Parts: sequence; C-alpha cells; structure tokens
Amino acid sequence: MNTPAFTDVGLPSQPAVVFLHGVGGGRQGWEAQQAHVAALGWRSLAWDMPGYGDSLMVIPYDFAHLAQALWQMLDAAGIEQAVLVGHSMGAMVALQAWTQKPERIRGLLLAASSPAFGHSDGDFQKQFLAQRLAPLEAGKTMGDIADKLIPTMAAPGGDAAQLIPAHQSMSAVPPATYRAALHALVQFEQRAALPIITVPVLCLAAEHDRTAPPTVMERMAQKIPGARYACLAGAGHLLHYEQPEAFNAELEKFLKDVKP
Repeated sequence: MNTPAFTDVGLPSQPAVVFLHGVGGGRQGWEAQQAHVAALGWRSLAWDMPGYGDSLMVIPYDFAHLAQALWQMLDAAGIEQAVLVGHSMGAMVALQAWTQKPERIRGLLLAASSPAFGHSDGDFQKQFLAQRLAPLEAGKTMGDIADKLIPTMAAPGGDAAQLIPAHQSMSAVPPATYRAALHALVQFEQRAALPIITVPVLCLAAEHDRTAPPTVMERMAQKIPGARYACLAGAGHLLHYEQPEAFNAELEKFLKDVKP
C-alpha cells in the first residue's frame, strides 16, 4: 500500500490533528482549519484520501482499507496519536479507524455525517447510487456534477464565493474514484461502535444540512458516552467551507477538551 499524500503544517513535537475530507473533497479544503489550529499550537495533517489528488487508489476500496491507509500516513509522519476531524465520508473513516486502533485516537470531531448509510435495504442503496452516478453514465464531467450538486448541498442564500474551493475540489475528483467512494459509502455501518467510544467526541451538525440532518447527528451524539453536540446556524452540508469562522470556533473549543 502506498502512503497517501498529505499537507503537513506545524512541528513534530506538537500534538496532532488530522483532517479527513468527504466524497467531493480534497486536502486543500482544510486550509482555513489548518491555519487556525497552527495558531493554537497544533500540528495538522490534511490528506488526499486514497484515489484523490496525489494519492493512489486502494483495492478493495472500502472503509477498512481507507482506515489502514490513514494509519500508514500517520506512521510516515511519525505521529503516534491524533485528534481526527472528519467531514461527511471523512467522519466515517474516522469512526472506522476507531474500531481498528482506538489507542491512536485522542478525540473525534465528526462533522455532517452519520454512523451508517441511511436504510440498510439494498433498494435504497441502489437508488442512491443510480441517482448519483447517472450524470457520469450520461457522459457528464465531474465539473458538470459539481455545478449541479454543490449549490444543493449549501445553505440557501449563502455566499457563493465561499463555495468556489468546494467546486474546484469536486471537479478534480477522478470519475473512477467518485464511483468507488460512492459504492463504499452505501456499505458503511458502524452504529455498534458508538457506545464503546471512550475519547472526547464532538458531533457537529449544520442547520440546513439535508445530507446529514441535525436530528441524525444529535441522535448519534446521544449514543456516544460523553459526546457533545453542536449545530452551526446558517450552514449546509459544506459547513467548513460555508462558515469557516464558526467551524473553527467549535474546533478550537473541542481541542481545549483534548489538549494534552
């Protein structure tokens, strides 16, 4: 397995935060967060998930292997333990990682995500995949998909300029990776892990998120011992792009809970 590509900000002696992006993301999407935690005295890594950016694919493309790639990256960076900050699918990778090596995780910030993919029946999964993959089947590019999808994921009436980096990231995702990530996504199931999490957890929702509604995230928080729930007003599913200052404020508050 090849080590994923990552952006590393800070010093090896500092405690570490690792940022994990979603299906349409990339490591560049965390620049505002990496700058913020650097000012707080933390080292941070933001990865290109396998198949994204400069990272090679993993085969099979599933959450177990994505989490293994995360450990390989931390080993390469000389990081023994880290706080994981995941957005959407990235938060699912973080939950999967907890089931593999909990001793290497200092805390979990799970943003705009859920502990399982919707309903467990196959028809729902097939319908979701068909809907999301239909533009590719029709010959559309990832840029075309971003044009349609990004506005629907953000809060209504937001600043369109804030979404430009999100659009650029999604446009750059290789179609084969997008297919693989969606197929992995519909298989995700880690509800059983929630009651056994023993580190500080923040479940961070967004008021206008229709992909991971606040009610879903609040229920997730209730099932994790000692977890805290917060919801960003005026934000949608792309909350760290849409409301970077508010996201950073919640992140900063959370890191105080886990500061060594």
